[in-house]
Amino acid sequence: MKQSLNRRNMLKTGLLSLGGMALAPHIAKGAFENAPFKLDSQNRLFYSPLNREYFVDTKEVELLAKLNANENPYGPPESAKKAVIDSVAGGNRYAWREMYELVGKIAEKENVTPKHIMMGPGSSDLLEKVALVRFMNGGNLVSADPTYMSLIRVAERVGATWKPVPCTEDWSHNLDAMEKAIDSDTKLVYICNPNNPVGAMTPAKDLEAFCKRVSKKVPIFIDEAYMELAYGPDAVTMSPLVTEGHNVIVCRTFSKIMGMAGLRIGFMLAQPEFVDEISSVTRGGMGISLTSIHAATAAYGDQEFQETTKVKNDEAKKYVLAELKAMGYDPIPSYTNFMIFPIEMEGKAFLSKMQDKGVGVRAFNIMDKNWCRVSMGTMDEMKIFVSAIKSIS
Repeated sequence: MKQSLNRRNMLKTGLLSLGGMALAPHIAKGAFENAPFKLDSQNRLFYSPLNREYFVDTKEVELLAKLNANENPYGPPESAKKAVIDSVAGGNRYAWREMYELVGKIAEKENVTPKHIMMGPGSSDLLEKVALVRFMNGGNLVSADPTYMSLIRVAERVGATWKPVPCTEDWSHNLDAMEKAIDSDTKLVYICNPNNPVGAMTPAKDLEAFCKRVSKKVPIFIDEAYMELAYGPDAVTMSPLVTEGHNVIVCRTFSKIMGMAGLRIGFMLAQPEFVDEISSVTRGGMGISLTSIHAATAAYGDQEFQETTKVKNDEAKKYVLAELKAMGYDPIPSYTNFMIFPIEMEGKAFLSKMQDKGVGVRAFNIMDKNWCRVSMGTMDEMKIFVSAIKSIS
């Protein structure tokens, strides 16, 4: 009990904000000096046994093409902008009624009850809240490596042990190995699908069978931040498994296809008892502003904007893929709004040269290879990126 109480006290001392720092390499180096993650011997961010990230100081840089944060360059949609303007006057009131209305719309679309839904200011917030509550008394977490680190880093900070499982040769999740890694102390399996930072998708049939089988033993958390941008037969959400009663959690965000990264809103679908477990410690929707709720409600029904984003994102990816292949690069097939490909240049030098050209991207060292991850911007921005990489190659 004492251990649990101590970890609860950590929630009150600002730990909630630490996970968000773990993926912010565009912040000045000084911001890292007291951050809750490690730098390796080459001054790279240490994410996992297989993954490091290079960073350079972008504090003083004005970028012509900001392609380092997987943001939607087309949003927010006009419907959301108007909703924000119209709702500002009500900013003196709490937004519970408006929140319930949005939850109702989500519940209807996803074929669940409102009790299956937890809201949060972005999906990362929900990942971190689940980590904080689920691992307050220790246990271990199974996930792929590499993957998105927000949930994992916070889980480790409150006492969890992470059991990373390398991706397969095609960069999908190695579901068989992940299942074998589960033991009596495993409290959660985390699957980011499509996966960040590699952009790969795990076959839908395999993932569905895995979830139905393994969720009988341990909750399965499916992070679908990029699912709505994906094309193809494997671009299938696992949310019906929640409706069917499986112990599966599906998380979505308004940051990507809906272009609302700065407005901060997302939601989680789970069994009511799981929602109650997380809500018993922290309230998911308390951090969402009234204006964001109105914007999300408007954007949620704006199918035209979402389809336009999806089409333009796909066009940008096809253009970049063709250009990179013509230059001899070999990108991983992407189901997201970013693309990653191996580079010969050392990562920090690469970032600096691209930055000199006014282009912000990310650079990783994954499995002892250097990689560039570039977000999809407008077509004009992608032409700037292509021109920049041609000039430094």
